Parts: sequence; C-alpha cells; structure tokens
Amino acid sequence: MLTFNRTSLGTKIFTSMLALVLIAFLMIAAVTYFQYKEQIRDYNEERLERKESSIKKTIDFVLDNTSWELKTDRIPYIFKEKIYEIASIQGENLTMYDLDGEPLISSTDQLFDSPAQKKLCLETLENLEKSEEKRYVNQLDGEVSQQLSYSYINDPKYRPLAILEIQYEDSEAFINKELREILWRLVVVNILMVLTAILLAYFLARYITKTLKTVEDNIKETQLDKRNEKIDTTELPSELTTLVNAYNGMIDQLEGSAAKLAQNEREAAWREMAKQVAHEIKNPLTPMRLTVQSFERRFDPEDPEVNQKIKEYSSTLIQQIDTMSSIASAFSNFADMPAQQSEILNVPNIVKLSVDIFNERYIDFASAKEEIFANFDRTQLIRVVTNLVKNAVQATKTTEDPKILVEVNDLDTQVEITVTDNGTGISEDNLPMIFEPKFTTKTSGMGLGLAMVKNIVETYKGTITFTTQEGDGTVFRVIFPK
Repeated sequence: MLTFNRTSLGTKIFTSMLALVLIAFLMIAAVTYFQYKEQIRDYNEERLERKESSIKKTIDFVLDNTSWELKTDRIPYIFKEKIYEIASIQGENLTMYDLDGEPLISSTDQLFDSPAQKKLCLETLENLEKSEEKRYVNQLDGEVSQQLSYSYINDPKYRPLAILEIQYEDSEAFINKELREILWRLVVVNILMVLTAILLAYFLARYITKTLKTVEDNIKETQLDKRNEKIDTTELPSELTTLVNAYNGMIDQLEGSAAKLAQNEREAAWREMAKQVAHEIKNPLTPMRLTVQSFERRFDPEDPEVNQKIKEYSSTLIQQIDTMSSIASAFSNFADMPAQQSEILNVPNIVKLSVDIFNERYIDFASAKEEIFANFDRTQLIRVVTNLVKNAVQATKTTEDPKILVEVNDLDTQVEITVTDNGTGISEDNLPMIFEPKFTTKTSGMGLGLAMVKNIVETYKGTITFTTQEGDGTVFRVIFPK
C-alpha cells in the first residue's frame, strides 16, 4: 500500500541538525565577542605598561641630570616645567605624591577640582606597598573608563622619593559598553534557541524511537524454526520503509532456506567430528612410533636393566593404545573425546614420562619438587604435554642450536607446566588464531591440537597462555588447580 506526502526521516534529521548548527554558530559568535573584549583589555594593559615604562625612563633621566638635591620635598622644583613636557609628549596626566600620599605636583591645571589631586587613600598606599612589583593599577568605571597607575619614583640608589600616578583613559571604553549590550542580546537569543532545540529534540527523538522500536521488536522475534510475521510499512517514513521491505524479503528467503541450513549444520558438525577424531587418533600414533624406534635403537640384551626398560616401553605403548581406545569409544557414543576421569596424579612423574617419549636430546625436563599431586585425567595430561612438546619440536626444526625445556612448578593451590623453546616464535598476525580449531602453520595436520589442549585444560578449570617473540621462541604456560 502506497502512502504519499510522507515526510522523510532525512528531512527531520536535517532540520534538527540545522537548528544545532545555528545554535553552535551563535555560541561561536558569543565566544568571538568575549575574545575581542579580552583583546581590548590586554591591549589597554600593554599600552599602559608601555606608557609607564617610557615615562619612568624620562623621569629617571631628569633625576640623573638635575642640579637639585634628590629629596621628596624637592620634587616640585625638579619637575616644575618637565612634568608638563612629559605629559604633553605622552598624552597622559601625571601627578606626583609624597610617600604619605600628599600631592606634590600635577600636570593638570585643575589642581584642586580633580579628584586625583586629593590625598591618596590608605588602601591605595597599602596595595602599592604590598605589591611585589611595587606597582598598583586601579580601575575607575564611569562614563569614561579610566585606569590609575601608581608606582614609586626612586633615586639612583633605588630609594623611594615619591609616588607617580598616571591617569590613563581606555581608548576603547565605549566599545566595551556596546559589547555588553550585544552580549546580553545574544544570551537572550541563545536561551530561546536552546529551549527550542530541547523541545525539537524531544519530540523528534520520541517519533524516531517509536518507529524504530517497532522494527526492533519484530527483528528480535525473528526465528528460523517458526513462521515470522512481516512488518507493516503503512506508518513508517520512506527510509525505514526501504529497510523494512528488505527485512520482509529476507523473511521470505529464510523460510525457504531454514531446512537447508539445518541440514548443512548437521553435516558440518559430523565433518568437524570426523576431523577431530582423526587428529586425536594420530596423536597417540606418533609417540608409539617414537617409542618403538627408541626401543629398537637403544635395546641392549646385555643391559642389566633390560627388563625394566622393556617394562617402561611396554607401559608407554599400552597407555597410547588406551588413549586410542578411549577416542574410539567416545566417537561411537558421540560424547566427549576422550572421556575424562579425574584421578590423583603425581604431575612431575606423568610429565617426565610424556617427555621421555621423544628422542630429541635437546629436550630437557625440570621439576621444582619430585612430588606434586593434582586431580587430572592421566591420559589427557599426557595428551596436553605431548601436543605442546610436538609443537615446540616443530618450531625448532630450523633453529641452529635447538633447546626445549619442560618445567613443572608448585604454585601452592595450583600446578604450573611450562614448555619453553627457542624456535621461530609466532608471528603477530597469527597470535589471535593460535587456539582456533583447524588453524595450523604446518604443512600437515588438522590444526586441532592446541584447540583441544585448551579445551582439556579449561575442563579442569585451568588456563593456558603463551608469550612469544618472533625469531626468539615461545613459552606455553598451563596452570590448573590441584
């Protein structure tokens, strides 16, 4: 069903953004005016400082070249004519006071009519005395903004002779007055604009939220195993109508593909299971082969411990055969692979037994204690160690002086097994995928070893982590509770 004259969501958003931009513009204008006001004040302060510096230099020059004795009561005679000359050149009125604030001489003829010619107040004298720079500026606000600057006149030995007052009129005072009026108007306008924006945003948000909530609720209820209702587009804006029409089309496609998807998922699950079983069966075969080769190479009929060694080799083969048997049983029952049975194990003994399977002489074993007991499945612990050592051997194939160290440590309530190698390390790109099923950097294998090791360790509430440096080696660390 078609609906005409429908206002688009884009138009509403544009209108809102236009209002926000307008408000932002007004705020920027206000900040600009404030900045301009600051610049005017800074300009007047810098100008006053320049005036002071120039006047003080001239006064010092007069004092250096006068024939009068440099005393406070001689100031009116020393500057009798010079004060008018200085004031005329600088364009500012000057007044000199004694150190008690009594007027001595001024550049203005209105000696008694001007408020500046009265005795300086005690507050001004105290502020001048306390100032670190021995300078005090008093701002007088009136019809004409005025600044009175006070500082000491010193003799060549830097002893105060008198107090200098400079009357400085702000050349931009009338602009400040206009700015205050403009800023007040801007404040009023901004308040109205903010209130307008709040109302606009409120009603617009309610409208958008209401329509989007309808779409959200329908999408959340979408399921593959039931018939899903389509969304009515009668009351929706044009942009959302396009979105919802795409959703309704997707519903039609889902109904036709749900059965096919379920079938594909079942097939994928069986394929994954077959890969895992193949990988797990292959794991025991490798140590069995290594054990037989080791037996063949090291067997000596004349060895007095030949019976003991035969017993150890046989025990190792039986363990691996038992592992394969467990895998086969687990697969036949479509259960965990292999079945997990907790038993109290002497971890260093089991780990050493797993390491002895390998023929590589550069594999070393160390344990903090001879006996560290923990609850773990014997077969699964062997699988964890052999998988990690196999990976270490693979990583050190191209290393000139390969070294692999397997350690067992007692962490009070936990057991730690580390496998350290000086192999090629793991590249940064492969770091996130190390424990992912089917990920491998080898030319053979299904890439399920580390993923299964992780599953085994986590089943016993443990953790497996690693640190690596590309080109320098890797350390795998397995920690599980006792």
